[in-house]
Parts: sequence; structure tokens; C-alpha cells
Amino acid sequence: MLLDLAQWLAKDIRGFNVFNYITLRAVLACLTALVITFLIGPGLIRKLTAYKVGQAVRDDGPQTHLAKAGTPTMGGALILAAITITVLLWADLQNRLVWVVLWVMLGFGAIGWVDDYRKVVMPIDSRISAPPMVGVPALVRCDFGPSSRTDCPILNAVSLRIT
Repeated sequence: MLLDLAQWLAKDIRGFNVFNYITLRAVLACLTALVITFLIGPGLIRKLTAYKVGQAVRDDGPQTHLAKAGTPTMGGALILAAITITVLLWADLQNRLVWVVLWVMLGFGAIGWVDDYRKVVMPIDSRISAPPMVGVPALVRCDFGPSSRTDCPILNAVSLRIT
């Protein structure tokens, strides 16, 4: 989004051509994600603590882990939000691979969110079992990976276009 604005401005003001360099955009994206995390993070942690979205610790584990009881979980939502906003601001949105990577990241984030949600809401041993934790990411990668046509025989008959 900001790249498109900079390219539009670069037609009249040559100084905006510097935004075409991916290294500058990468540094600015890191700084943007840091600022977003600092702005959103404390409020999100307070909300998660207020909702009692805390870590459950089993009694049969190490005694040092008992101090983690009640620690807010689902902090990956903060990281995913910061990265998603940053990508939408600084990346070249005309590049198909940007959308593929963003979609796969959000897919894996959804798997982590479901696992954390089950860990918090349901009893201690109700996390996602191993087959779905291995199978669903394989499907996410298979459906949205750049070489999905060759790696996934099922998709050879399906035309999958992300533009």
C-alpha cells in the first residue's frame, strides 16, 4: 500500500524512488512491526489477563513450571497482527508470493489459535492430537505452497489461482 503511494509520488518527486529498494522497506517494516507491538501489546496482555486466558500447568510436571500458571497465552495473535499489518503496509502487493506467504502464515496461526483455545477452555489434556497437528499444516502447505501443482497430486486436476 505504501509502496504504491511512494511509486505514485516518485513520478513527480525523485526522492521517493528510494522506497523501491527492498532493504529500506524491510528495515521500515521491522520498525513498523515493533511500534505496532509496543502499541497493541500491553492492551492485549491486559485483556487476555482479564479474560483469564492463562496457561494451565499439570501437577505432575517440574515444580519450576508451576510459576507459569496463569501466564497469558495466545500471544501469537499479537505477532500475527503486527506482521499482517506490516506486510499490508510495506510489501509489494502485486507479488503473488507475498499473498501466498501471508495466507500460509495466517493458516498456521489459526492452527495455533485453535490449539491454545482448546488448551485454555477445555481440560488440560484436550489439546489437538498429533495427526491433525501434522496433517493440517501439510494441507495448508499443499493448498497454498508455490509448488502445489507438483507436490500435491490431488490438486493436479484443480486449477488454483491466487492473483
